[in-house]
Amino acid sequence: MVILDLMRLMTGLPDGGTGEVAIRSGEDLVLARRWCAHSGNTIVREDVDANDIGTLVVRRGHAPDPRDALSPDRMPGARLWLYTNFHCNLACDYCCVSSSPQAPRRELGVGRITRLVAEAADWGVGEIYLTGGEPFLLPDIGEIVRTCMDTLPTTVLTNAMVFKGRGLRALESMPRQGLALQISLDSATPDLHDSHRGAGSWAKAVAGIRLARELGFRVRIAATIAAPRPGTIAQLHEFCDHLGIERDDQLIRPIARQGAAVKGLIITTESLVPEVTVTADGIYWHPVAAIDDDALVTRQIEPLRHALDEIYERFTQQWAVAATAAALFPCA
Repeated sequence: MVILDLMRLMTGLPDGGTGEVAIRSGEDLVLARRWCAHSGNTIVREDVDANDIGTLVVRRGHAPDPRDALSPDRMPGARLWLYTNFHCNLACDYCCVSSSPQAPRRELGVGRITRLVAEAADWGVGEIYLTGGEPFLLPDIGEIVRTCMDTLPTTVLTNAMVFKGRGLRALESMPRQGLALQISLDSATPDLHDSHRGAGSWAKAVAGIRLARELGFRVRIAATIAAPRPGTIAQLHEFCDHLGIERDDQLIRPIARQGAAVKGLIITTESLVPEVTVTADGIYWHPVAAIDDDALVTRQIEPLRHALDEIYERFTQQWAVAATAAALFPCA
């Protein structure tokens, strides 16, 4: 009976169209799966209960391939985000993971990072992003960065305010080739930046940018702005140009209503192209939601490949189901 239902459904659907069929038993479910696999049609959602009773949402034809819409470097698993720690010298009022000087440290540690990066490279990850918290507060940040760079190109996110003493020595020891420093700078003048990050933070960030450039590092600028205005954005771009930052390395991103932020974009796993993110607490769908239980994929951090496989598969299914394509939230 279910096969006849499926044939009638497909006859009335255009290519790419979707419809529902009733599932009345476990046998119906098995037959429907087999028929779709052999006929070139796609089950995009199974809404069945423990007794295998419910409905299937079926698409006529093959599901769309996200690789047709996304560049290879944006496919799930192309990047791996590692929250090295959560404590920070700042308490930004829109921090998506509520980092601050009082936040629990929650460090991954160099040993675990070494294992994760090696496994990620074997799986096919192409880049590592180290974030926090403020990674340069860690006494072993130099070793962590070199460990990552021995395997994959690496970007470190930082507020550039702790490039002194031990932090400066760590920075000076890092290789330049294959490493980028992504530094937070929200405006071309202090007011907006300092209003979110604290008085005097803009001047220290600019000094850190200039120092990193003088030391020969590739520097990327990431601005977090609630409601970008054309004039403000133009001023920021001009200022970054003056600092010697290439336009391709100037990123402007919105505020997400996550962590400490009380305003901003409301995001869900359905609205985000995943960027696999590891913290000391587990593996998450995306770095901007790295303390959000709704974005938690698993508490089991190792082996990493299971989570990479799961996120890739879940996203592929989500892409097929979604009425609108998931959007990129540009963390980097």
